[in-house]
Amino acid sequence: MAKPTNTDAETVQAWLDQLDHPMKPDLEILRQTVKAAHPPIAERIKWNAPSYYLDADLFTFNLSNKKEIRLVFHHPSIVQVASPILEGDWKDRRIAYFRSAAEVQERLPELERVVREAVRVANP
Repeated sequence: MAKPTNTDAETVQAWLDQLDHPMKPDLEILRQTVKAAHPPIAERIKWNAPSYYLDADLFTFNLSNKKEIRLVFHHPSIVQVASPILEGDWKDRRIAYFRSAAEVQERLPELERVVREAVRVANP
């Protein structure tokens, strides 16, 4: 008999349960903000972190540095979105860095706006 496959939500939760990162509570706040900004967005584990998509991959958390949380906006259309929280001048991506709980709280409204705008330009 085949083993039942976990849903994306179950896989994400299992991944989070195993996560050892000092900013884990902040990650949860950021995840909830991302999902609330555009409720049809889907979440899964890809590239060893929570990743978000609709028809295409849009953005993914990067937690390789224990001193910060990175949210990598990797859909090429992100270059059309202007925001003070988006860093880098790559031709196809931008990164939002969150280095403290205070910075997470301060940037939440702008993150929500950026997510909505990123989804809009990626799915015209």
